[in-house]
Amino acid sequence: MKFITKKNALLFVCFTAGHFLFAQIDKNATKETKNLYQNLKTISKKHILFGHQHALEYGHGWSNEPNRSDVKSVTGSHPAVVGIDFSDFSGRSKDQIEKAKDLLRKNVIDTYERGGITTVSWHFNNPASEGGFYWKDGISAASLSLIKPGGSHHEEYKEILKTIADFAHSVKAKNGTLSPMIFRPFHEFDGDWFWWGRTHTSRQDFIAVWQFTVSYLKDTLGVHNFIYAFSPDNKFNSEAEYLERYPGDEFVDMLGMDDYGDFGRDGKYDLDAGLRKLKIFSDLAIKKKKLAAFTETGLESIPNEKWWTEVLIKTLKSENLQLAYVLVWRNDVTSPTHYYAPFPGQVSEKDFIKFYDDPFTFFEKDLKNIYSKKFKI
Repeated sequence: MKFITKKNALLFVCFTAGHFLFAQIDKNATKETKNLYQNLKTISKKHILFGHQHALEYGHGWSNEPNRSDVKSVTGSHPAVVGIDFSDFSGRSKDQIEKAKDLLRKNVIDTYERGGITTVSWHFNNPASEGGFYWKDGISAASLSLIKPGGSHHEEYKEILKTIADFAHSVKAKNGTLSPMIFRPFHEFDGDWFWWGRTHTSRQDFIAVWQFTVSYLKDTLGVHNFIYAFSPDNKFNSEAEYLERYPGDEFVDMLGMDDYGDFGRDGKYDLDAGLRKLKIFSDLAIKKKKLAAFTETGLESIPNEKWWTEVLIKTLKSENLQLAYVLVWRNDVTSPTHYYAPFPGQVSEKDFIKFYDDPFTFFEKDLKNIYSKKFKI
């Protein structure tokens, strides 16, 4: 038993050696990955981690600067959760793939060694047609049926997964341990904007590909540093709708949701609807003994200068939600409007500092030994 201080908050943590109530799907997961899983569950009961996509790769007006993030420029701390993407691991030349792996490897290892957490989205370039990861009428093929076992592009898909596995095996810290990652494939599958979206594939094919992907990575390719996250967009209004394409408890560690539409996109807010959806999968995760997270959200350009405290944190503190983290989307390098976290001088900067100072939220500086059984915050 231990009392742990965070800012002016207390977090009570109790571990029983050798006994875990929440078991992840990979029984052979590395010690650090298992510990992260348990610690995320503990944190989610009273607090939430803040995450930002591509936080360390680039930001508003800069790119590839060591140990920089827009979040750190505002608060003095990197986000607790850093988002990266495997988009360049397929549909590129071998040289381009290796270059992408080298850049991301350093990102992941550096985050791990600082004590932060990496989550991975996968904007998967269509392996069976042109069109990239978006669905483009007249160009894109409905390819999940082609990459599933027995499909025309299944062997090609296995090679792509080998590239991912090779990367997962390579993210070794100086002490030789592998950096854990939260892997979130085929996200927003209930929409139609990606080629794996609901209108482009059957429920059966989606589940078959998901189950093969997880099994092949952990059981055949020996990837044991992944936590697997399942995250539709916000197009559900009940537990049954949320679970329509659920591949089964043995293939998912974390339940999530991407939701921009209810939280101010295009000036439209429906916070009651957003909270109701968060409550659906948070309660479901508690029932299934899984993790839950708000895997993507945000308000582009953040024109609402009180969005962090009057919209986001108010919602997150409601209804006894148990969410491990909330992640906002990226800050583009050149666009004057495409950003989701503040930078110095942005109108919501002061409110974001209040969000940072709230005992409910954790950033990277608040994490100590998150990969240990006895972590400090």
